[in-house]
Amino acid sequence: MLQHMITQQHYFALKLFSALGCGLIAGVFFAFSTFVMNALARLKPTQGIAAMQSINITVINPLFMAAFLGTAAACIFLLISSLLRWHQPGAAYLLLGSLLYLVLGVTIVFNVPLNEALAKVESDSTDAASLWSSYLANWTIWNHIRAAAALAAATSLTIALCLGSRIVGGLDNTVS
Repeated sequence: MLQHMITQQHYFALKLFSALGCGLIAGVFFAFSTFVMNALARLKPTQGIAAMQSINITVINPLFMAAFLGTAAACIFLLISSLLRWHQPGAAYLLLGSLLYLVLGVTIVFNVPLNEALAKVESDSTDAASLWSSYLANWTIWNHIRAAAALAAATSLTIALCLGSRIVGGLDNTVS
């Protein structure tokens, strides 16, 4: 009984961590989509490139990577768990939310290669301005997708959390 309660508490905590992580990452991507990239686009290409190159270096830090990759790892676990616990309330939302967050594979396939190409360019070279223009358009489109997917994932995981919690609709449904 006690072991089951601890397991349930850990499972609840994992779902909560995942929902919050998805929301946090959605917020980061939303900020870039709605004003950071617009601000960088207003700069001269040499300045915008230098700023984005600096952002791409500093984003790789323990706090951001723990949130970004930790949420991905938790979502992988929840994806598998949702399939094994398909009969439980909210399993479909866990599966959907996990898959939506893992759409962030877009990062690896699209955003990272764009960042790598930008890292190689000298901001004052003849190719820099055209690369910067293309980078702004393409990176931002893929970032919009990441922001929407992470927000939808947070929503789905929150629904799963509510459906699977012991308190639903304000009624205490504690099972002994």
